[in-house]
Amino acid sequence: PVLAELTCRWFCPPGGLVLDPFAGESSKGIVTAATGRRYVGVELRAEQVAANEVQWNAVQPWLNDNPTKPIWITGDSQKIDILVKEHPLADLVFTSPPYYDLEVYSDNAVDGSAMQTYKEFMHFYRRVFTAAISRLANNRFLVVKVGDIRNKKTGAYRGFTAHNIV
Repeated sequence: PVLAELTCRWFCPPGGLVLDPFAGESSKGIVTAATGRRYVGVELRAEQVAANEVQWNAVQPWLNDNPTKPIWITGDSQKIDILVKEHPLADLVFTSPPYYDLEVYSDNAVDGSAMQTYKEFMHFYRRVFTAAISRLANNRFLVVKVGDIRNKKTGAYRGFTAHNIV
């Protein structure tokens, strides 16, 4: 939550819109709303969207200034440009992506965590960010919270952090 608050306050104007292509955690949406910004997140798993809503409903009464409710959309983030087209362009894309096979969230063929190879995952990953960037306003920011991933067979790092630097 502290990282989400700092990111929102530093990189998104008050009242601005935060777009999250991997909305599998409620904290970014809740903190975005608590800082006076709007939030639209896309998450593949309907059960996670429902859990995010439950967490929002539990926290919202404790927040001051009647913040704008975060919007969580169930869908494939590779199509985020279509899923959020009725919303304005984002002032900040802020997300915490899946770390390939570190945790597998579902067996859905379009779930990045279920991809068979790291190369396949990175191809999926690039498609998601290409779509998300198409919904980012000019002169705005994209922030991705990542760490590295070990190859489960060899123990070597995959270089995921470096693969996020463009």
